[in-house]
Amino acid sequence: MAYQSFRDFLNALDKAAELIRCTDPIATELEITELADRQMKSPGGGKALLIEKPTVNGLLSPFPVVINAMGSFRRMALALGAESLDALAGEIAGIVKAKPPISVRDALKLLSTALELRHTRPKMVANGPCREVIHTFDPKPTRTEPWPEAPTISDSQIQSRSPVPTLLNLPILKCWPLDAGRFITLPCVVTKDPETGTRNVGMYRMQVYDPETTGMHWQLQKVAARHARRYYDRGERMPVAVFLGGDPAFTFAATAPLPDDFDEFLLAGFLRKRSVELVRCVTCPLEVPADADIVIEGYIDPREPLRMEGPFGDHTGYYSLPEPYPVFHITAITHRKEAVYPATVVGIPPMEDFYIGTAAVKLFLPILKMNFPELVDIALPPEGVFHNLVFASIRKTYPMQAYKIMHGLWGMGQMMFSKYIVVVDDDVDVHNTSEVIFRLCANTDPQRDCIFTKGPADVLDHATPEIGLGTKLGFDATRKLPGEGFKRPWPPIIKMDAEVKARIDQMFSSLGPRPEPTRRS
Repeated sequence: MAYQSFRDFLNALDKAAELIRCTDPIATELEITELADRQMKSPGGGKALLIEKPTVNGLLSPFPVVINAMGSFRRMALALGAESLDALAGEIAGIVKAKPPISVRDALKLLSTALELRHTRPKMVANGPCREVIHTFDPKPTRTEPWPEAPTISDSQIQSRSPVPTLLNLPILKCWPLDAGRFITLPCVVTKDPETGTRNVGMYRMQVYDPETTGMHWQLQKVAARHARRYYDRGERMPVAVFLGGDPAFTFAATAPLPDDFDEFLLAGFLRKRSVELVRCVTCPLEVPADADIVIEGYIDPREPLRMEGPFGDHTGYYSLPEPYPVFHITAITHRKEAVYPATVVGIPPMEDFYIGTAAVKLFLPILKMNFPELVDIALPPEGVFHNLVFASIRKTYPMQAYKIMHGLWGMGQMMFSKYIVVVDDDVDVHNTSEVIFRLCANTDPQRDCIFTKGPADVLDHATPEIGLGTKLGFDATRKLPGEGFKRPWPPIIKMDAEVKARIDQMFSSLGPRPEPTRRS
């Protein structure tokens, strides 16, 4: 299902009773964060919030704010147009496991899949709602190399008195008390490799410095940072476009752990089963979704010194401290006339990002299983703030297989940041942290079943001895095999007979609800 606008998605949330409308004025300074944090920490992620009257420095913003829109598994499924995340994961598994047809039925099924995949490729259109209002700051900036000509915009389209002429008028949040300022928290940042033309859409927070500049917090391992280094080597200004809103599949795709050089708009097109329509930016040679709500265009100048960015209350649950990052200069802001400003906040888990990250794990599990056939399931519990803690279950068939999985996961994309990996047997529900910890304590000898290694670390990790460098710890919590030097018999885990469980279930069904276990105060 493709949403024509972010408001379409909000209407779907409203219809599903997943949206709370807040009609009172609420400050973008801290108040929206406090309200959203209470929802995010409610059972199941609470509800999405539509702040109809956000205030910026005490003045009403012309745009409403939506927050926690994808902060539950149900809302994540709605965002991706699916009945459930499991159903969507099954669809992906069917594609990655496709084999040459051996019958007419198989051929028709494969043809049907191919017809669906034709929608993955983005296509260019001449115009779109994201350019209903256009305000330019520096439409023809001086460049070391000329950019290709941007599309001609008539004087009637350029709004010299646009209701949102600068970043200071957008309802950008100051999330936490010690934050260095306001931060754009759900920006989809578009860059291109100057050598290959390959596009990337990533998500990097943006601290607002003044009406026309922000920080661009792309970490050194990110694809956009690699694109930037190539522009630096060439001594050329780097065009950058940022969009907010539109179909929520765009936002999910920007956060997804895709392989380098894989166009995120391909994934978005697959998820929404409709090609992403792109329009050319007004002042730079990049493309953005035609149905985005807000577009911020600009550049980064490699000759300009880096600027301190932060502190920022981060997904680690701690403030990330100030570090130097590139400065993003604004050349244009365009938007829908009825635009909505999407935002999120991060902090001590669980937060909205937990549900977005878990959805990504579910959807990409079939692809992981192609590399690791023994892998049964994987979970990133909220206490690990995404990648710090990973639980993986495997069908163990040979000695040291758990260590093979650890090293394999550490070598895959964002998993390189994982500090702790716990591998358990296939009968363990990795989404039940209590069950995993039980097996960890029961099945391991600390000296024998742990492995230390070194590798890249998240630059936001304040505990590492050096920025971006750290150690990893893996736990083999699987049953031990004789081939691993285990000489004792391995005992069976305690389980009740299935027939007895069935009989007791039937008895309690006839007697009414099961009694709650006695709890000690």
